[in-house]
Amino acid sequence: MISETITAANRPEAIEPFDKTWGVGVSGLDENISPFPRINRMLERAKSAKSRIDTQRMEILTESYKQSKGQPQIKRVAQGFHDIIEKCDVRIGDDEIILGEIAAPAFAAPIYPEFSINFMVEEMDAIDRGEAVPFEERNNDKYYITEEQKAKIRELAPAWDNETVYNHVMAQMGPEEKKGSGNVYFNDLYATAGIGHISVDYPMLLQIGWKGIKARIDEQLAKLEIGTPEAIQQRTFWEAQLISVDASMLYFRRYGEKAAEVAETCTDPQRKAELERMSTNCLWVSENPPRDFWEAIQLWWGATNLILIESNGHSVTYGRFDQFMGPFYENDIANGTLTREFMQELIECSFLKMDELRKWRDYFNTIIASGIGWGGTALNVGGVKPDGTDGVNDVSFMVLDAHAHTRITNPWMGVKLSEKNPEEFWIKTFNVCRIGTGEPKVYNDDLYYKTLSNYGVPLEQARDWVGIGCVEPEVPGYTYGWHDADYYNCARVFLLAINNGETFDGEKLGAETGYLTDMKSFDEVKEAFDIQMKYWCDRMLSTINTMDLVHQRVHPLPYLSLLVHDCTERGVDISAGGARFNYSGPQCVGLGTVTDSMCTIKQLIFEEGRITAEELMTALKANWEGYEVLQAMVNSDLVHHYGNDDDYADDIARFVIDTYCKHVEHRPNARGGEFRPGVYSVSINVPAGMLCDASPDGRKAGEPVSDCLGPAHPDGQSHDIKGPLAIANSLAKIDQTRIANGVILNWKFTPETLAGEAGLDNFINLFKGYFDKGGLQSQFNVTSRETLEAAQAKPRDYRDLMVRVAGYSAYFTELSPELQSDLIGRTELSF
Repeated sequence: MISETITAANRPEAIEPFDKTWGVGVSGLDENISPFPRINRMLERAKSAKSRIDTQRMEILTESYKQSKGQPQIKRVAQGFHDIIEKCDVRIGDDEIILGEIAAPAFAAPIYPEFSINFMVEEMDAIDRGEAVPFEERNNDKYYITEEQKAKIRELAPAWDNETVYNHVMAQMGPEEKKGSGNVYFNDLYATAGIGHISVDYPMLLQIGWKGIKARIDEQLAKLEIGTPEAIQQRTFWEAQLISVDASMLYFRRYGEKAAEVAETCTDPQRKAELERMSTNCLWVSENPPRDFWEAIQLWWGATNLILIESNGHSVTYGRFDQFMGPFYENDIANGTLTREFMQELIECSFLKMDELRKWRDYFNTIIASGIGWGGTALNVGGVKPDGTDGVNDVSFMVLDAHAHTRITNPWMGVKLSEKNPEEFWIKTFNVCRIGTGEPKVYNDDLYYKTLSNYGVPLEQARDWVGIGCVEPEVPGYTYGWHDADYYNCARVFLLAINNGETFDGEKLGAETGYLTDMKSFDEVKEAFDIQMKYWCDRMLSTINTMDLVHQRVHPLPYLSLLVHDCTERGVDISAGGARFNYSGPQCVGLGTVTDSMCTIKQLIFEEGRITAEELMTALKANWEGYEVLQAMVNSDLVHHYGNDDDYADDIARFVIDTYCKHVEHRPNARGGEFRPGVYSVSINVPAGMLCDASPDGRKAGEPVSDCLGPAHPDGQSHDIKGPLAIANSLAKIDQTRIANGVILNWKFTPETLAGEAGLDNFINLFKGYFDKGGLQSQFNVTSRETLEAAQAKPRDYRDLMVRVAGYSAYFTELSPELQSDLIGRTELSF
């Protein structure tokens, strides 16, 4: 047994024993799970909170843009940022010991009209006509909005006509790009919102503070040589940065002053002391580097909020928390400044603060990507240091405990696991995974850095990588990754490839690659797929570059540029290529669907001759109706399927991946960098399937395509039938290090499978083996079909049941029915 190798003498000091077991598959069953009464009170408030819309940010920014008309766009953005921070309301919630909001109250979504606003007005109009569900009556992602707020949005929206990022993207996108947008690839994430997908240089900020960052800008301005066009652009950029850093200082001062004001009238001595200390914290870090853990976590939290205030980008990532907070923790323990218990409470409070963040989404996106929170609040622990030595410390364990004590959907936790990490850390990690919340996901730290080294990142920096949002690797503080730049519907591309670029209802969409009925060999099928893949990859990359150029022109990011090298040093905004490493990362969706479809064609038509191409295409166009016997055979073990350690199918999967990668990787993007392929869907496999006709893997039209790296399960019929080891072996045959924008592998285990010491040992050993073979990442659901079906039938009884959707976890009862059904249909695994 692994656990028998650990003794009490070498346990790390953390809030809980490293081998504590909270239960297996018990997500949503416990109350008052934190040892801290404050955290339990905050949890209860969070559970009963109603999500709302807040218009104050929109009101301030609309007026600011009117006043700054004619100024350089980057200075308009900076001044708007400053005006929001100067004029927005400042609040302090009960119990909180870390201060700061995103220019909106807790559990309220601010509005970002500079990116897109018409979609919100159009939805309100549709609601008024009775053609759409009111925001507060949605099945999930409910939002409450007052009539006054609706009127204010309608009043201000015309000021943004033809001024938003979305307007400019649509105006600049050509017919070829528009043809694929929403048909073959999904690019609305960056057409209607900010980019996000970033992790900044927190260590630098914690080391030099805002005063030090401002000094760096002053130094650049002092040595500026006037006389060149470049100098004019640099001066404008640095002036915008100075406005932004002044706004950052003001943000902390305002909270410091508010805390002092509230403390004056507070009659509870303990709370009064907390408020006074929080006031001191904020006022100090408004300029200076933090002196202890409490000040450091306050600066970290507020600096990240400022990223969200400047832009509503998804997946703003909170970095390698244990690495930059560990030294503060160790100093405070050594000096007796703060107790271990209080620092644990601070970490848990920060999780609750993340849970208060809200981001508005339109109705369609609530179906395909349900989740009321901001999204992408990733935080990593574990792994190795830049010098390759073990990076685990007490804070690494404390972060895992914090999730076990809160069991909320934020942050999206990632654990970097290395053979150099202590066995205790592996045990702690997988014991938390066994709770069944879907958190944390685990990364193969010993291999992941190779994906970055393939793109020229030096070894020491590559080892310091962080998983952005879902899984995307980048060097924090040095990279602008444009991860999730698009979701590429590989399944639809394949169906177009075997039908001469046409949909089954005759719409001409793609390249003319011939009809399956005329193809004489499987090699011709592969060639048609290759041609169709290049055709659509070319258009997708052109669409991404179009959006990139628009963001550079319409919404530069002078505040974010303060915290990412080498923007200030070069005098170039991060949106225009100022970062040291610049990538763009679109994701391939539907690997399992395409692989098994090709297996069907190769085996049944060209090798065994059991069916003809005409019979298969007739069955597909009939959506398998009247061809149920053939569909059953396709879904049976009579046909080779990906995910069963079957070289026949796995070689085809490798071909699919290689085809996608070769048409994406290393091609130039609009910031002087290059494209990197990713293979994961998050929840986009659901809308991708909505667009797809029936496919040769046995899937009916409209059903979800396969998720991420995983095997197909059309209509809930699992194609992987040989257990988890076979899945691991299949996927390890793919060179995952080539997929430099990240991969996701979802696993679903029944609680019985992982119960007891034997279950824990099997769990850990499976992933040590998978990582040894070349697997990069995994994440887990620990639940049963029966539990999920019961939750679907009686949602009130399972309101706290968390599940792993794909890149993120969510409360099962808050997911759309489409996503719920996809999770229920995933294969249940046992050893």
